[in-house]
Amino acid sequence: MNLALALSLAIFFLAGVPIAVAIGLASVLGIEAHGRLPLLLVAQRMFTGIDSFPLMAIPLFILAGNLMSAGGISHRLVELAKSIVGGIQGGLAASCVLTCMMFASVSGSSVATTFAIGAILIPAMVKHGYPKPLAASVQASSAELGVLIPPSIPLILYGVSTDTSIGQLFIAGIGPGVLVAGALMALVLILCRVRGIGLEDGRNRPRLGPALKSALPALIVPFVILGGIYSGIFTPTEASAAAVAAAVIVGMAFYRELRFVDLPQILKKTVLATSAIMLIISAAALFSFLITRSGLPNEIAAWFKDVFESRIAFLLVVNLMLLVIGMFIETSAAILVLAPILTPIAISYGVDPVHFGLVIVVNLALGMITPPLGVNLFAACSVADLPVERIIPQLAWFVLTVFGALMIITYVPAITLWPVDFLLGGTP
Repeated sequence: MNLALALSLAIFFLAGVPIAVAIGLASVLGIEAHGRLPLLLVAQRMFTGIDSFPLMAIPLFILAGNLMSAGGISHRLVELAKSIVGGIQGGLAASCVLTCMMFASVSGSSVATTFAIGAILIPAMVKHGYPKPLAASVQASSAELGVLIPPSIPLILYGVSTDTSIGQLFIAGIGPGVLVAGALMALVLILCRVRGIGLEDGRNRPRLGPALKSALPALIVPFVILGGIYSGIFTPTEASAAAVAAAVIVGMAFYRELRFVDLPQILKKTVLATSAIMLIISAAALFSFLITRSGLPNEIAAWFKDVFESRIAFLLVVNLMLLVIGMFIETSAAILVLAPILTPIAISYGVDPVHFGLVIVVNLALGMITPPLGVNLFAACSVADLPVERIIPQLAWFVLTVFGALMIITYVPAITLWPVDFLLGGTP
């Protein structure tokens, strides 16, 4: 059965079959190859895979992000970021990173961040003399903060698939998110200084006081989400519902840019995005059940133990493997298929599952900005109206920077675990 699962999945991926369909068909072929499992398992396991209370957070966070984009929240966050760091050389690019970090704290989606922020800041950077490929590279790499800064849809998927606390994963994502954001801001400031770009970034810079006053209602949303989760007032799933309510109130009552007539289109957009993710989740649940039943995780664990004796070597090999996989497989599918296999192995090496979850997510986030399947890369190119090949030379600097941050996150677990210990008063 293992051979049938692996070969069929590889063939379907190479043939360009949609992710969810490829995983589902490979699972059906695996059942047929086994010969003693009923096809009724397909419906049962696919339904069980999405019959989960924590997964309700996904459509609600997607809806919250769409409501924020339509309600003027993203524009206020951009103005606030420009008022903070926009006055220095390269400050406009740095404000892109900072805005993405703030927007990520409510949307949980890197693609939503790319379109919401990129539509504002890519044209602004080009207007201030930034080469268009560089502006698109800044946006594409900054948007991956959407899967690191909590709330994060990939972290929810990892928590559900490995039975790890989603609340602890959200807290653990703070350190890596800030580290990657800081590294990207340092990179853009250095590049702008070396290349003589961004000399006029201070022109038309909004003043901090008015920008902060205008953005205060927008800042209510992340405060409600993160404050409620970390204080224990509500669970991450309940926080997603609160985020929707906050986005509606801010967009309609404060900024008055969100109208009732906009809601049908926003809901339609949310349903389409949610259905695609849920179909992948249900197919991956069936696939994970089959590989677990086949004993493949135990075989892989035994092989790792025989070949790699140290935790350092194990983590290095996993990083390299995930970097390659992230280039070819969609993030949600990769997490749902690989996390249940790799996490028990990591635990056997003494790696904390919360820390390992962040290692996996940061790795796969890199896949979002690398071809051939980099969704952030294509989204940024779409916003900037650029062919992908023109952005690659500029993007290489950002990929190397995030990879360096990944190595620090991997081998300094305190970056992920210290906030959990500090806020929860104990080990995760």
